[in-house]
Order: sequence, then C-alpha cells, then structure tokens
Amino acid sequence: MVGRSPLMAELRARVARIAGTNFTVLIEGESGAGKELVAREIHRLSSRKSGPFVPVNCAALVESLLEAELFGIEDRTATGVRGRRGKFELADHGTLFLDEVGDLAPAAQAKLLRVLQDMSVERVGGHGARRVDTRVLAATNRNLRSLVESARFRSDLYYRISGVEVYVPPLRARREDVPLLIEHFTARHRRMRHLALTPSALEALTLYDWPGNVRQLGRVLERIVALAPEGVISTADLPEEISKEYRDLLREIPGRDDSLRAWTSRYVRLVLERCDGNKRRACDILNITYHTLKSHLEYETAGNRLRPPDSQPFTAGPLPDEEGCRL
Repeated sequence: MVGRSPLMAELRARVARIAGTNFTVLIEGESGAGKELVAREIHRLSSRKSGPFVPVNCAALVESLLEAELFGIEDRTATGVRGRRGKFELADHGTLFLDEVGDLAPAAQAKLLRVLQDMSVERVGGHGARRVDTRVLAATNRNLRSLVESARFRSDLYYRISGVEVYVPPLRARREDVPLLIEHFTARHRRMRHLALTPSALEALTLYDWPGNVRQLGRVLERIVALAPEGVISTADLPEEISKEYRDLLREIPGRDDSLRAWTSRYVRLVLERCDGNKRRACDILNITYHTLKSHLEYETAGNRLRPPDSQPFTAGPLPDEEGCRL
C-alpha cells in the first residue's frame, strides 16, 4: 500500500483496526484501485496470517460449476470426476477473498448467503455439511446499494457482507502518491533498465486522471521501460493520451500574461482544483505555506491579470527541450 497522502493514511488506519476483528468485510472501489491489495493487507495483519489467503474472481465463475468451485465436489459424483475441496475449505483457518461479488448470478447469491449464515459447506454429491473456519472478504467495483434497489442483488446478502466497509480511493483523488508509485514500479525493473523522469514527464503523469487507477499506472510504466529510447524519460515517451492531456492543460494559460508568476499561479489553482478545494492538501502537495498559496490565488483572480473575454485563446508553441533535465 504505497502512498503518504491523507487518504492513504486514513485507509491504513482503517485496515489496521479491521484486521484485529474476524468480521466479514466489503471492500469497495474502482477497478484497478487496489482492492485485492487491501484484502491481502487485512489478512497479513490479522491473527489468520499464518493461514491461507484464497482469492476468487466471482466474475469468472461459470454458474454451472460455481458450487463445485466454492464448496467442493465428492469423489465419483459423475463419471471421471475426482473429489476435491472447494475454495471455502481451502481457506479454512485463513481468508477467502471474493472479488467482484456484485457479478454473482442470483442463484449463486442465494447459495453464498446460506454458507455465510452458518459457515458450513456441503460438497456437490455429498450428504453432510462440513464446518469451516474461514474469514470472508468481499470486493466490488459496482454500487451494490443501487443493485439492491434495482433487484439485481439480494438485499439479505448485501446486509450480510456490508456490516464493515472499506473504500479504496481512486488514484486521481490522491495524486500526491503518484511519484511514490512511479518509484515503486520502476524499482522493480531497475535490473533491466535504470530510468529517470524529466520534471515535465513526472508532472504529466501526476496530473493525468488514471481511469484504470494504479493498475493502469503500472502497465504504462512497463511500456515506458520497454520502449523509452534513452535513460531519461520525457513527455515524448509517454502514451499519447497522457502527453496530449498535459499539452492541453498548458494551453489554458492566459494569453496576455505569460510570465513565470502567471504560470505558477495557474498551476497552484490547478492543484487546488484537483484537491477538491482542500487548501491544506494543496499546500502539502506543493510544499508551500498557506500564506504563499493565498498569494498565488489572489494573483490569479486579480481582475487585470485575467484574459479578457474577447481575447484570442493562447496557443502554446513547442515545449522546451527536456534533454538532461533529471529529477
């Protein structure tokens, strides 16, 4: 769980408190935000850490085979079938992680609810239930409450798994963690290539919205490591959607005041917008005092500094050469 942002500090504290319990937990968040990582951290900090951690992707389970996968199957239930334990039994004295639980079919939801109520499973073809000591962590990138309201998810199952909830924030809500994540991912590939980012490349990666969250960032950095022609990564080495968004942001600078002060004030306001108006977070990210932040904001909003409504939009020329500008 890489990051020093206030949101990550809050998430770590919540995970630490939850890990000391044995309750079922619902982990919510966008795809790629790190829900399984949070589940593994809960398991690692719990009293079950010496037991198994068994992840299951519910979206990939075929409904006809779901019972056998989750609850197991007895030997010779059908011709050529060998008996095996299901995921609940494999996670006995450990943790079972049900990823994308919102994608379960209605029939599968009913079967899961029955097991969660008494923590006993009956194998396919079996004639008796087996007690299991398994902690269940469920995760979803869907709004389960809205699925319940539209009758696409059982309300009794929802209330059974949602007693304790953890929300994993998207990467765009904690942009100050992007440089740390970049260092984390590039360190993995250091034996392959040692790369440095120019300030502009780092800024472009930090300002990007990352719809695929941390997973997308990891894949983008893999591509950069594989394809960057030199040891210094510039904006030209970034994927087009990232470098284009960065260029578009630069073009928003007012056309009648192209001074360094105007650029700095514009960037301060941009960071504040990214922090949803939270000035304390913006000061932490920019490493400036509140007085300095206020000074930049007053400069940006001064009437004689803004571009008049009838002025021509500013068109940025080519970006300066970034050769050798290392962090």
